Amino acid sequence: MRKLLKNCRIVSPNVEVENGWILIDEDEIESVSEGDAFPQADEMIDAAGMTALPGFIDIHSHGAMGHDVTTCGPEGIRMIAEAKTKEGVTTWIPTTLTLPEKQLAEAMRSVAEYMDNQLFAKTPGVHLEGPFVNSKCAGAQNPDFIRPPDIKEVLRLNEIAKVAIVTFAPEMDGSLELAAKLAQNSIVGSCGHSAATREQILAAKLAGACHLTHFCNQMSPLHHRDIGMVGSGLLDDDFFLELICDKIHVSPAMVSLIFKSKKIDSVALITDSVGPSWLPDGDYEIGGLPITVSGGEARLRSNGALAGSTLKYNIALRNAREITGVPLSELVKTSSFNQAARLGLKGLGEIKAGFKADLALLDDDFNVRHTFVDGKRVYET
Repeated sequence: MRKLLKNCRIVSPNVEVENGWILIDEDEIESVSEGDAFPQADEMIDAAGMTALPGFIDIHSHGAMGHDVTTCGPEGIRMIAEAKTKEGVTTWIPTTLTLPEKQLAEAMRSVAEYMDNQLFAKTPGVHLEGPFVNSKCAGAQNPDFIRPPDIKEVLRLNEIAKVAIVTFAPEMDGSLELAAKLAQNSIVGSCGHSAATREQILAAKLAGACHLTHFCNQMSPLHHRDIGMVGSGLLDDDFFLELICDKIHVSPAMVSLIFKSKKIDSVALITDSVGPSWLPDGDYEIGGLPITVSGGEARLRSNGALAGSTLKYNIALRNAREITGVPLSELVKTSSFNQAARLGLKGLGEIKAGFKADLALLDDDFNVRHTFVDGKRVYET
C-alpha cells in the first residue's frame, strides 16, 4: 500500500524543502520531491503546516508512563515504546540501571519479547548503564550493586537480547580489558559515572571506547590542571557525546559551548527519561531508590541528586534549536542521523528514497502531530 504525505516542509540532514511530498511504499520511502504534481497513492495525508523530520532515535531512555525498563515486564516495555512515539521517537534503546545480574537478565528477556513483536518504536538493542561504574559518581545508580567490569556478564546478557551500549567507568580495574572486548563484539563502550583523569580517558579511547554517557553529568569536570572527561569530550573530535538538553542537566550556556566546540556529527540528543516521564509530579522509585518529581525535575529524595529526566524528545530538539540557533537541517543530525551512524543502523536517519519510512511530523512549536514507523502511522493528534 502506497501512502503520500503532501504539502509538508521536509527537513533532513543538509536538506530543506518548503513544499514537499514523500511517497511511502509499504515500509520504505519510495521517492521524495517538491511541488504540486503528486504521484498516485492509495492514501493521501495532507501535512500542510507540518515539518517532516527523520524519526528520532533515543539511545538512552529508562522508561515512561510509570514503567521502568528493569522492572516493568514485556507489557511495560511495549507501553514505553508506545509513549516514545508520542515524542516522535521511532527507534529507542531501552536503558537499564545498576542492579543484580538476575534482575538485568529478566529485563533483557522482557526487551527480547518486545523485539519479537515491535508494534511501536523499534528496539535494535539495549543500553547497559552500569553496573561497572564508580561509586563516587553513582548519581541515581544504586551503589549497592556496583561491581568490577565483567565482559562475561555482558555477553551472558547479550545472549538474551542484543547489547548495543555499555556504560562503564574507565578508571576501574579491568575497564580497559572490558573496553577492548566490547569493541571486539561490536558493542559500543561508553565512559560515564566516572572520576577518570585525562590519562585514563585516553587509555579507554585507545582500547576502543569513544562514547561519553550523558555528557557533563556524573563525570570528572574540566579543570586547568587535568581537563578530565568533560574537557576531553570537548577537545577530542573522536569522542561522541550524549546530551540531555532539558536546560537542567546541562545549562544553556554549556549547551552553546558544546555546539561551538564539537562537530555536529559527534553529538546525540538523548532524554535519559525515567518511569515518571509522562506522569504528574510526585513520589516515585527507580532502581530501588526513592525519587521525587517536582516541576518536571526528577531527584533522589536522599540527597537531591538528579535522577534521570522527564524530558520528551521533541522538546529536547526544540531546546537545542532555541539555544544554539543551528539550522534545523544541520541540527537534525543530532536527533537521528548521528545515532544511526554510531550504532550502524542502516536505512535510518534521513528522508530519502530507499530509507525506512520512519518519520516525525511536527508543527511550528515542535509538537508531534504524526509518527510513522516502517510506514505505519503509530501516533497522531
